[in-house]
Amino acid sequence: MRTWKEICEDRTLQDLPYKIETNRFNQIVMSPASNWHGGFQSEIARRLADALPEGRVITECAVETSDGVKVPDVAWVSTDRLQPHRRSASMPIAPEICVEIRSYSNSVVEMMGKMQLYFARGAEEVWFCDEDGNMKFYRHDEPDATKSKLCPDFPVKFEW
Repeated sequence: MRTWKEICEDRTLQDLPYKIETNRFNQIVMSPASNWHGGFQSEIARRLADALPEGRVITECAVETSDGVKVPDVAWVSTDRLQPHRRSASMPIAPEICVEIRSYSNSVVEMMGKMQLYFARGAEEVWFCDEDGNMKFYRHDEPDATKSKLCPDFPVKFEW
């Protein structure tokens, strides 16, 4: 089995136009990228960085989970949580905020499964952005949250 570090260093995988993750069997899983997806990703990252400057925003942050390495599209991590892992290929603990932008190829079951994996690794919030720019916020301490606790003024709708 290949480690995440070995997968990241594999030159044959470096220029793929896909997001790469692994499953619990350490098989590579790929999702195609699109312009609208990248647009939401960069806008969410920019707004998070502006709103929470005391931490770091990471796009494509590799998180080790019980179902392989998952890669939230955008993540915000506090400086203290990031420091021991900032040079690592992946993080054994999830950032405090993990954001997934739902692509047409993602099922609701897949998205909810990723949410549970991030919470199991210590995420405090998991946000979903749908294809129309609608944000949905989930918190480990409040399943029916309507907004973020860590970033309460974050928009609930994006235009891109």
